[in-house]
Amino acid sequence: MKQRFARWLLHLAGWQLEGARPAFDRYVLIAAPHTSNWDFPLMLAYAAAFDIKVTWMAKHSLFFPPVGWIMRALGGMPIFRHQSRNVVDAMVGVFGSVSRLVLVVPTEGTRDRAEHWKSGFYHIARQAGVPIVPSFLDFGRKRGGFGPALAVSGDVDRDMQYFRDFYAGMSGKFPAKVGPIRLREERIEDVPPA
Repeated sequence: MKQRFARWLLHLAGWQLEGARPAFDRYVLIAAPHTSNWDFPLMLAYAAAFDIKVTWMAKHSLFFPPVGWIMRALGGMPIFRHQSRNVVDAMVGVFGSVSRLVLVVPTEGTRDRAEHWKSGFYHIARQAGVPIVPSFLDFGRKRGGFGPALAVSGDVDRDMQYFRDFYAGMSGKFPAKVGPIRLREERIEDVPPA
């Protein structure tokens, strides 16, 4: 019922589904490009339309009652950034303790233009031994969905080229806020500008 309602809602808003539901029980789902507050509700609608239960991270201060109950019901997981515990290590631990987990990570870490992606998604997937699935919201074509999974090789430059190729030509709601697809640890001279 929820899946059918989400598909109807997206259709009503003029959005189309693209790609297939990922065939994995555990993976990191990257969400790009991320330029608008609309990305979050659309991501939840697409997850429901593909019948995927997603988990996403947010700072713990947003999880106060009663809003926190709603956020948890929607898949939210509070992150305590002020503690010394490393978020990557914590998420790797979570992956190691469950048989099913789809962890959504917005790669830019902000809705504003960023000169590089945050690398947490990559390190979580590599250390947990799970694939990365690229998801997208292409506002230019009003399509969203999923691409083929990437098994992380450890060769950062090669793996990131996969994402540059996948997201080429896709547009966020605010195209000027879309930065280059690269990690800080890549050899910057090898990466084309956005």
